[in-house]
Amino acid sequence: MIEAQRENLSINKLIAEKKEIIFAEGDMIVPDSKPDILNTICTSGVVSIYKKEAQDEKVRMDGAINTYIMYMPEGTDDAVRGLNTSIDFSENINVQNCREGMNVISDVKVKSIEGKVLNGRKVGIKATLEVHLKVYLNEDVEVINEIRNESNIQILKEDLKVNSLIGQGGTKIYAKDNIQIDNMDNLAEILKTKVSLVDRDIKISYNKVLTKSEAEIRIMYLTEDNRINTINYKIPVVGFIDIQNVTEENLCDVNHEIRNIIIKPNSQDEHSIYVEIEIEVMCYVYEEKQINLIQDMYSPIENLKLEKKQILTMTDKQNVTDTKQIREKVNLKDIDGLNLIDVDISPMIINENKINSKILYEAELNLKFVFTNSRMQINIKEAKIPFEYTVDNLQNGETLNTDSCMEIKSTDFIIQDGGDINCNIDVQTDTNMYRTANINMIDSIDENGEREEQDYSIVIYIVKKGDTLWNIAKEFGSTVDGIARVNGIENRNQIFPGQKLYIPKFERISEMSYE
Repeated sequence: MIEAQRENLSINKLIAEKKEIIFAEGDMIVPDSKPDILNTICTSGVVSIYKKEAQDEKVRMDGAINTYIMYMPEGTDDAVRGLNTSIDFSENINVQNCREGMNVISDVKVKSIEGKVLNGRKVGIKATLEVHLKVYLNEDVEVINEIRNESNIQILKEDLKVNSLIGQGGTKIYAKDNIQIDNMDNLAEILKTKVSLVDRDIKISYNKVLTKSEAEIRIMYLTEDNRINTINYKIPVVGFIDIQNVTEENLCDVNHEIRNIIIKPNSQDEHSIYVEIEIEVMCYVYEEKQINLIQDMYSPIENLKLEKKQILTMTDKQNVTDTKQIREKVNLKDIDGLNLIDVDISPMIINENKINSKILYEAELNLKFVFTNSRMQINIKEAKIPFEYTVDNLQNGETLNTDSCMEIKSTDFIIQDGGDINCNIDVQTDTNMYRTANINMIDSIDENGEREEQDYSIVIYIVKKGDTLWNIAKEFGSTVDGIARVNGIENRNQIFPGQKLYIPKFERISEMSYE
């Protein structure tokens, strides 16, 4: 009776990946307390996903866009006013092979958003969203790595390093604070906001993962005396996730997602703005595991029935973080006499090219400069800065699966004569990499009587294309050791089409396994 020893392997299998463009639309009625709209100046939005669910062949996603509109009022001396609303959306995104209960990781960005004046009291809002979905399924498999109490069984083994899932978990974090503005500024209304999660980091302690980041909030606001000002503020985002058996040597994938945002003037203090952000954090922890996998086996004296299957897992998982310093000059026309009050920067990866030991990224920064004149009228100028960055020192970079993102770390803009602006921007690049490994493994072994004994003492065989010593030995009921010994073969992984081999008959002795 064959006794098989098994080892557990946990796989976080990527079932499907989908990129989709979706739209969110809605109308906003201007409150009675605000003047009519002549035209919109700028529309911005921050997206939050408060629910997502894997269903059969689709992912259901519910969210909202916290929208801000700066507009030029009609028939008043005010240069700019602001509107704020929330546009809800629900979307069913078709995802092949998706099933109920699977895990969904999503990344949703506002690609564009515009407000169209329908009449003096109504604005139509349309947002274009870029959605990137990844659907995962956790699968536990048992790998046969040893056979006991059986001599004469020939075994083909392979040593593999794989990234096995230790565990996963999540938490919700509420980042709350009152952001103080200048004491000279009596807040009238909020004109624009931008929220980003930056400076992400993890620390591993006993059975816990500490996730740290900061919610960076940039707010443009209008004062009671019709001045426009901006404030930049960071709120710490800290949470603990309980995951059993996690150690400092493990690798962690952490995903942050904004679920809800509240940004409003503090009703108790006209010099502060209340901010509340709900953030969902999901963590997947992996260990690098060495497995001694039995890929194939046979017996020269018994008929063995093997049930095989193929599993898909990860290997060579790593993360590379670097900082790209961009020092470029852009020229903007007609900005003499204007005051720069804000720059909105959106980094975007345009192309990824994998070449041998490196990955070359082509990217660009989309910059939106917001100026005011002496009358506090808004003037917006746009520019693009193309740039490249490289991830080096890789082995077989073209076979890597990659997931890359960028984050703005610091900025400095110096206006010079003639409309030139020196842009000093530091961009942090994060590249998460892994390889997909297809593992052929034995699932079960059944003995099915004695193998028919060969009536030859030796066979002459001519090697064909695609042959291996293992396959030849298995076909004739011989052994790799025996064929190599008789033919004087030193490198058992190197035989050639047309080569003549002598195949010896198996003798019932204990021969070494081929590994």
